[in-house]
Amino acid sequence: MSVYRMQQLKAHILPGNKTTAMAGPASPLTTHVLNIAMGVPGSNMAINLYRQDPSTNTWSLITTGTTNADGRCPGLITKETFTSGVYRLRFETAQYWESMGETCFYPYVEIAFTINDPGQKYHVPLLLSRFSYSTYRGS
Repeated sequence: MSVYRMQQLKAHILPGNKTTAMAGPASPLTTHVLNIAMGVPGSNMAINLYRQDPSTNTWSLITTGTTNADGRCPGLITKETFTSGVYRLRFETAQYWESMGETCFYPYVEIAFTINDPGQKYHVPLLLSRFSYSTYRGS
């Protein structure tokens, strides 16, 4: 096992290295990127969150962020601005793999999803390798 992978696993597992609190209230929408090819969090990946205007079908950028050492991007959206509608998360996967000296098949991954009840918590994880990805609605 490589030293890099061991350091990533240590940072992911040990409680002292985890972020346990975020600045401000918790986001009702969360994401988590896992590099399943290496078995580590997908850290330092750029993410954009968009909302679709239902009358024009155009996308509006809500926020941008970068995943932390645990592969998470806290504070995507506030409860006050989280409304019913269609959203899209865009993950900049080519930049992520290039930062590790690798290439990939998918230069970015976009996940579009519908929010029917903004009072619920939504988790949209991305499981990623250089040549594949999957997602699901988590808890």
